[in-house]
Amino acid sequence: MSNESPRLLSIATAVPPNVLHQDDILTESRALLEARFSQFERLAPAFRNAGIDTRHSVVPLDWFRQPHGWVDRTQAYADGATRLFCEAASRALEQAGLRADQVDIIVTVSSTGIVTPTLDALAATRLGFRTDVMRVPVFGLGCAGGVSGLSIAADLSAARPGAVVLMVAVETCTVLFRLDRLAKADIIATALFGDGAAAVVLRTGARADDAYPAIGQGRQHMWPDTLGIMGWTVEETGLGVIFDRSIPSFAEAELRRALEALMPDHHVDRHVCHPGGAKVITALETTLSLAPGTLDVERQVLARNGNMSAPTVLFVLEQVLNGNISGSLLATALGPGFTLSLLPIEVF
Repeated sequence: MSNESPRLLSIATAVPPNVLHQDDILTESRALLEARFSQFERLAPAFRNAGIDTRHSVVPLDWFRQPHGWVDRTQAYADGATRLFCEAASRALEQAGLRADQVDIIVTVSSTGIVTPTLDALAATRLGFRTDVMRVPVFGLGCAGGVSGLSIAADLSAARPGAVVLMVAVETCTVLFRLDRLAKADIIATALFGDGAAAVVLRTGARADDAYPAIGQGRQHMWPDTLGIMGWTVEETGLGVIFDRSIPSFAEAELRRALEALMPDHHVDRHVCHPGGAKVITALETTLSLAPGTLDVERQVLARNGNMSAPTVLFVLEQVLNGNISGSLLATALGPGFTLSLLPIEVF
């Protein structure tokens, strides 16, 4: 880290208004899926053991009672994700003491829907971005998107000192729920995923003093022959989740070795991890040699919001930074590829 490192001026989060309680989701899922999926009751404990109390959705609970195709899923994504984008971005800019017309670069991370023009364009008039703002939409990073997207934003910030860089990660996982496609992965996804957004404002050079956390250089590791662990299939009525049950055990077995290869001898005072699920958090504590319960903020975020994919780790980062922490942080997330994404952050 140096005085020329990108500085994190602000971070803000947003969730949609529809609050889904985990008990209600289990009841609704049983009513909708039990007759269609013979193994539902065997997998029902996943709802109770997920470590989740509530989640949020861009659509109300009764939306899931009817079948949906690409058109209405995309409309729900476009409407809900744009609102979340605007809310998170507005909060982050306000915290940084900046206006939308002062933003020079926008990095938008999202993997749960496809719209063209992209979300940043849909939000542009509402927020007041300049007509010459650089737009960098990023698709396909999944749960690694929060860390990888922030790394991309930091690289762009470092390349253009003084530019205001806004990074927004937004996902509407719930609109991908399928009545027509039932597999174990679909049930587990139904038990885990929620919607949300997070926004970060970065700048290098100007105002780069010790009041703001410094962002280091991001790192990624992609394991060969692991494409089937996590991702999407593209099907007639929507995206189909690929979510392998081996993720916790894979993380426990492989993450530490990859981390040490990418960042040898790097001291970490606080790991900031994407809480993919209760079992994943436990596996992370094991492989990182952390005492049980160390990743307390990760569990709190998961309990309140579920797994929101890309934004989730930024919810954790926001809460950690609000706790007046100092020292070396390491943001960590696993995603499709199968990929490990790392980003060091120094808090003074």
